[in-house]
Amino acid sequence: MTQLDGGQLVSVRVEGFGVVQAQAGERLVLALERAGVDILHRCGGQAKCTTCRVSFQEGEPDLMTAAEHDKLKEKELLGVARLSCQIECAEGMAVTVLQTVSSTGLEAGKAPAEEIQPEPVWSTRPGASTEG
Repeated sequence: MTQLDGGQLVSVRVEGFGVVQAQAGERLVLALERAGVDILHRCGGQAKCTTCRVSFQEGEPDLMTAAEHDKLKEKELLGVARLSCQIECAEGMAVTVLQTVSSTGLEAGKAPAEEIQPEPVWSTRPGASTEG
């Protein structure tokens, strides 16, 4: 792997787009935007909406923030989708972006911060394997 700004680069496959290079640990929503994917996000990356949702074909993280869990549960999307604003990029991820600016006709909201917000409280996502 190559290095950029001292961090490891990882490859994330995006259905219909190809491979996106991202910093390990970078917010997925930001990596997608920087690569030219017109992912929709409306709340500024605060897990207050579900517009930045993605589905995973491979490499779904076992960890989930409490904010993501609560919002997905509220919208009955828990186990169906994940919020890209609450996910850190890692090698081996393959995702489908479920809502884009072009497919919805909506405008993206304020740019998300570099760090996950609100301050992440991590737990294991429902359905994740916790065995060895």
